[in-house]
Amino acid sequence: MATLTPPARQHVDFWFDPICPWAWVTSRWALEVAKVRPIDISWHVMSLGILNEDLDNPKPRDGWSWKPVRVLTAVRHKFGDEAVLPLYTALGTRLHVEVSPRSLETIEAALADVGLPIELAQAALSDEYDEALQEEHQAGAERSGPDLGVPVIAVGEHAFFGPIISEAPKGEAAGKLWDLTWELAELGVYELKRTRSRSLSFD
Repeated sequence: MATLTPPARQHVDFWFDPICPWAWVTSRWALEVAKVRPIDISWHVMSLGILNEDLDNPKPRDGWSWKPVRVLTAVRHKFGDEAVLPLYTALGTRLHVEVSPRSLETIEAALADVGLPIELAQAALSDEYDEALQEEHQAGAERSGPDLGVPVIAVGEHAFFGPIISEAPKGEAAGKLWDLTWELAELGVYELKRTRSRSLSFD
């Protein structure tokens, strides 16, 4: 079988929810890939709150799953796309690596970590940016399919849910996994799954 060669440089769209530990590990892998492969990544929010919402009988949007994504959406609105990844990294480090409480105080601390006003944490309690959040979420769902989850990665005409990995490969191993993932997508593979056999590692 001939090996497919990706284009010289790829633009990658990556959708995540900061509360998802699996998306966190995949995002750290994507950042490793960017060190060894010619890719540029745009970061987008996809809400587990929206994914799990019963449209026929919607619940109040006051659960934890709505809070970090609302704040990230507010940050994008006020400070631009370049502010999204640093805040995601700060939130993910606190939530998944340090296992900080799922609280407004943790969001405030993450904002402070990246030099953003901690007052932006109040967006977690407001529906002001819910329409923008819905639009960004929908863009990812339309690329991958509405019945999937996070993370979603899109490259050109190809988009997929995953890969779901237990730990992020480093260096050339990260690049190799990227090459294989891209090639599987090119070959038309749309699902490859097995039982989870290893615990998550955030190293």
